[in-house]
Amino acid sequence: MTADSAQRPPLDEARIAAGARPGLVVEVVAEAPSTNALVAERARQGAPEGLVVVADHQTAGRGRLDRTWETPAGTALTFSMLLRPTLPASEWPWLPLLTGLATAEALTAMGYAAGVKWPNDVLIGERKVAGILVERVDTPDGPAAVVGLGLNTGMTADELPVPTATSLSLEPGPEGQPDRTDVLLGVLAAIRERYDAWQGGDDVATTYAAACVTVGREVRVDLPDGSAVEGTAIAVDASGRLVVQAAEGRHEVGAGDVVHVRTVA
Repeated sequence: MTADSAQRPPLDEARIAAGARPGLVVEVVAEAPSTNALVAERARQGAPEGLVVVADHQTAGRGRLDRTWETPAGTALTFSMLLRPTLPASEWPWLPLLTGLATAEALTAMGYAAGVKWPNDVLIGERKVAGILVERVDTPDGPAAVVGLGLNTGMTADELPVPTATSLSLEPGPEGQPDRTDVLLGVLAAIRERYDAWQGGDDVATTYAAACVTVGREVRVDLPDGSAVEGTAIAVDASGRLVVQAAEGRHEVGAGDVVHVRTVA
């Protein structure tokens, strides 16, 4: 075992199997181009809700707008969860938001100062530690959602993909290197708990807005047609849209309608 492999051990499959929350079945693969693609295929084959595929090393992860990235082995958590919501499709835009909220709550419980940036990022301070991609998949059993998450755990400053990113190992929190297996189990349990509460009618909007660092800030929202909206982010509405008060009036923008949301200094 090299010094690097000792500091970045593989995920502990035995602990994951023993500690996974009821309602989740977690499969670990050593390496995969994209866990979202794996779970989408399994969904089309009839896999049940609660399947989670986690890659010890993901080599071609995908984000919003087909952005791709690869992380050094052992430095991140990359997984996808299969969900089959019974709520109307009009409610599904809440899935990336509640996933981010649950992830931030789990990290906060571990001792990190985490928050959510609308619509699909988790931050520590002003830096991105996790990103979320939710995809709708048509299956023989009806539409399903594949919820993918990439969380930087052990990257050094030199390994970060962009200057605005961070990892758990670089932030104030528990002493020592974060244990990826413990972090995985905590985040998965929090996501499943939030999802089940949402399915049961829980009003996630108020809790999300309180945790959302975007609300209350001056922002620029870049739209697919090249235009932009600038103003104050004043709320997240009941449909999960960001409400921006601009000089010319109020705008409600959905996650699928934006290219970037940036804070304006």
